[in-house]
Amino acid sequence: MLLRTDPFRDLDRLFEQVTGTTNRPAAMHVDAERDGDTFYVYFDLPGVDPDSIDVTVERNVLQVRAERQRRTRDSAEAVISERPMGVFSRQLILGDTLDTEKLQATYDNGVLTLQIPVSDRAKPRKIAISSGNGGPRQIKG
Repeated sequence: MLLRTDPFRDLDRLFEQVTGTTNRPAAMHVDAERDGDTFYVYFDLPGVDPDSIDVTVERNVLQVRAERQRRTRDSAEAVISERPMGVFSRQLILGDTLDTEKLQATYDNGVLTLQIPVSDRAKPRKIAISSGNGGPRQIKG
């Protein structure tokens, strides 16, 4: 189970629209889905250098941080500059049922994909039932 946390996202967007600046790392867009015993989480990070991506898990908090820098020629003058640059950051709270020790990450075509398997201890298992004397007990009434 994944929980999304960013209580100030709407306030930050409003601040950015009004002032044209940002006061904290930009959030990245995320999709998540479960397929069988694996969760897949997709982060949009177009134009990000893979070496700048940092994925950490502490307890059940997953943090992804990346940086995109503007590449310009020394003699070039910016005419339009709309693409967000700088630091991007996102935190997700992971449920206890996920096995973060086996988390895998890949980056392809501007998308960071995390594969997080469901923990073995969270999967349903059959419990064997035994009787004390090898047969059914009779109850006297």
